[in-house]
Amino acid sequence: MGLELSCARSSQEHEFFSAVRAGDLEAAESALHRDAALLRQTTIYDRISPLHIAAANGRVEVLSMLLRRSGNPDVLNRNKQTPLMLAAMHGKIACVQKLLQAGANILMFDSLHGRTCLHYASYYGHSDCLQAILSAAQSTSVADSWGFARFVNIRDGHGATPLHLAARQRRPNCVHILLDNGALVCAFTGGYGCPGSTPLHLAARGGCLDCVRGLLAWGADRLQRDASGRIPYDVALKRNHGACAALLNPSSAEPLVWPSPLKFISELDRDAKALLEAALMEANREREKKILKGTAYSLPSPVHSVDGIDDDISEILANSSSSYGPSLTSYAFYCC
Repeated sequence: MGLELSCARSSQEHEFFSAVRAGDLEAAESALHRDAALLRQTTIYDRISPLHIAAANGRVEVLSMLLRRSGNPDVLNRNKQTPLMLAAMHGKIACVQKLLQAGANILMFDSLHGRTCLHYASYYGHSDCLQAILSAAQSTSVADSWGFARFVNIRDGHGATPLHLAARQRRPNCVHILLDNGALVCAFTGGYGCPGSTPLHLAARGGCLDCVRGLLAWGADRLQRDASGRIPYDVALKRNHGACAALLNPSSAEPLVWPSPLKFISELDRDAKALLEAALMEANREREKKILKGTAYSLPSPVHSVDGIDDDISEILANSSSSYGPSLTSYAFYCC
């Protein structure tokens, strides 16, 4: 889906779509009162519905009205993306919550890369949306039919889990949430950019020290090799991420790691876990200071995260944000 969207079929439809996009509840309701069929209309080429428009633009009041009238939160666009996927993509937490309350199916897969709303939230780094989806998964039929652990580690069409995407895109908050909910720290990818990569390989590739330290604390293996035979240290060196390479160097001191029985939040009181985690991370930061002492690298803040990583051609083809769908400006719907 590109940035150019086909225009509406009529001026009335264009007026309705514009009202939805702008969050003008009164105008949208008035248009539907005149022609109820507008609710079922979509854009000509991309088949984007009013629900998609409202969700992507964060128009929760209009979205609520449309949901009451349509009764179907899982309408699909041309790329089989649901309104929930677009809300998660753009970080519209109120719309994510409203769609979940309306029974939106969190197990829908798009036709671009076979990804779910969980992949979208992880890829784009919207930790609040990610947490809302995970909470919904714990209290719905998903937990019974699939199993919660299986859902957390759901793979896309390239064999990437949400943790792989969060690690590659430098999303430490999402990495932490996923690990806290049982994401497999040493899972291998299929064909995602670099086949056979673990989340630690992808964090090393992205150069996010916070992602690297979080994965190491949860037991990521510094000696695991990808399909090309490289360990994460090799990947960090190749991408010139010196601080990450220093921590990933097999000859450096081993990090402190969560004891296996304490990895899942359900097995430990939340407050006690937070205290233990803080102590472990502080001990690891002291270890990191010793490793980096005398080098040109210093530790960033614990929440350091930078967007705009440099991708090679293979990852651009597989993972460019344009492949996920239109940006917010794509919903302007001005006629040709």
